[in-house]
Amino acid sequence: MSLILNIDTTTETALVNIALTGHIIDEEINTQQKDHAAFLHTAVDTLLKKAKIELNQLDAIAVSVGPGSYTGIRVGMSSAKGFCFALNKPLITLNTLEILAKDVADNFPLQLITPSTLFCPMIDARRLEVFTALYRADLQVVMPPCAMILDDSSFVNLLLNTNMVFFGNGASKWQRLCVHENASFQPITNKGLAMSSLSFQKLQQKNFSPVAYAEPLYVKEFYTAPNTI
Repeated sequence: MSLILNIDTTTETALVNIALTGHIIDEEINTQQKDHAAFLHTAVDTLLKKAKIELNQLDAIAVSVGPGSYTGIRVGMSSAKGFCFALNKPLITLNTLEILAKDVADNFPLQLITPSTLFCPMIDARRLEVFTALYRADLQVVMPPCAMILDDSSFVNLLLNTNMVFFGNGASKWQRLCVHENASFQPITNKGLAMSSLSFQKLQQKNFSPVAYAEPLYVKEFYTAPNTI
């Protein structure tokens, strides 16, 4: 058996699910970003009771470490680490952008995917900035996660010869700027299923992160205003 508790609080929609061999048993979702912290532990308790599973029966805890909302990342990571410490369970860390890319690549029409097709997740980082990366359909990284300020020239050279698929909550601002025929835009279908599949793969590979030293993927430096009081 391989029971994994999956936690993602990095974007405006938070999810918590329990998955068996990569298949979701049950899932709770919260769409009120400011309530993610209050939602998380209540959701875990609800899922365990509905599935009649004890916490110590879990084989691992998986968490999305970003990029995304700084507060949301910390909420998810602190809870996941707490569970791992308390239960002596392994920690699995996942990249939010890779989760989104897997979701869309797995649901994209196979006949439209070529060896050069690129999948570009975008997470809103306010104004015209997004957190983004580029992946092949098999999740091979073409461009690692970064923060990008969008303008008319973004991806212009790639789009000349490459079909690019854009998605995520930051893609709408790019859609207003991009009119290239090689660009297409797709919705996110089932982020929870994509996360569950990726976490199961890492469990099989025993690809765990050190609980004490696992770090958030902020992409750009976190800034705290100085105390002027």
